[in-house]
Amino acid sequence: MALISVFYGILIYLYKEGNRHGKPHVHAMYNEYKMSIAADGEILAGELPPKQQRIVEAWVSVHETDIIASWDALNKFNEVIKIKGWE
Repeated sequence: MALISVFYGILIYLYKEGNRHGKPHVHAMYNEYKMSIAADGEILAGELPPKQQRIVEAWVSVHETDIIASWDALNKFNEVIKIKGWE
């Protein structure tokens, strides 16, 4: 598990798990809430409180290519690439 971004109390992780969900995605965590969201914005599992979910969805839409690059770097080369958050 690699922490790649933090903003507004939301933690964004990548897991080196192969491609279980079938596409590049990140895991967002806020307090006890967890959500997996693909780089294309599709919610794959879980949920966050509505405000935080909208923030994560907006962040993902802005950073789609960064997420894909970070996903590839971790899964192909075991390299962690951080992505700038908002604050």
